[in-house]
Amino acid sequence: MPGSQIHSAANGGQVAGVPLLDESQIRVILLDIEGTTTPISFVYKTLFPYASGVMESFLREYAQVPEIQSLIQELRAQHDVDEGNGLRPPSWLDDSEEARLRSSVGYGQWLIERDSKCTPLKSLQGKIWQQGFTSGELRGEVFPDVPVAFERWQKQRKIVAIYSSGSVLAQQLLFRTTTSGDLTPFISAFFDTRVGAKTEKESYKKIAASFSTLPEQVLFISDAAGEIKAAQSAGMQALLCDRESRAASLATKCDLICSFDSVLPD
Repeated sequence: MPGSQIHSAANGGQVAGVPLLDESQIRVILLDIEGTTTPISFVYKTLFPYASGVMESFLREYAQVPEIQSLIQELRAQHDVDEGNGLRPPSWLDDSEEARLRSSVGYGQWLIERDSKCTPLKSLQGKIWQQGFTSGELRGEVFPDVPVAFERWQKQRKIVAIYSSGSVLAQQLLFRTTTSGDLTPFISAFFDTRVGAKTEKESYKKIAASFSTLPEQVLFISDAAGEIKAAQSAGMQALLCDRESRAASLATKCDLICSFDSVLPD
């Protein structure tokens, strides 16, 4: 593409039979967060430790709120699933309210350590992070090229959407509190695991359908090869975002970028 810095993930050249982007078709730009719009370190060194550290105090304060009670019940059900799958989560005791709360905390922290993508954990994390963002203890972080790209794509009348394993609430909080200001006005839609797993092609078909658009009119950008493969299998165009020069270890047939500067440039 003239004026762009997009390369193939296979040794810097185009993979045989794999076309470059058809920019003329792109109506929607669908973005992953971790490693794509936001440094991985922010997730693992800031968000996860915060959620784990305040989980007990948060649940003690809000355990009687119906929505939180429902999340605890969902965590209990997920605990049974994990045990049934041969995993060894911390034991769960229901013989008293205190035991149930401690079990919820221990299991929740165990899930965070494993980087679990289960929906009840992500929903609980979102609630905890909401408290942190509201108090000012947390602030969203994005790469410097992200706000610039959002403005450029808005001028080009592209629809920008987010698809992350983190809850929609957590996504909105992150983009609303960045050092570049509130970026949510640039984002038309947020999707999380309630639409489906990020490695399943049906998830991407559902997202495309939500915009009443064909999959090939959606450009998905992620740092995860498995997600790229799923999006491509659904018919979407895709770019692998390699922010940390890990391309040599990522075997996938798609084009490669290291920033958003080269995506639909002016």
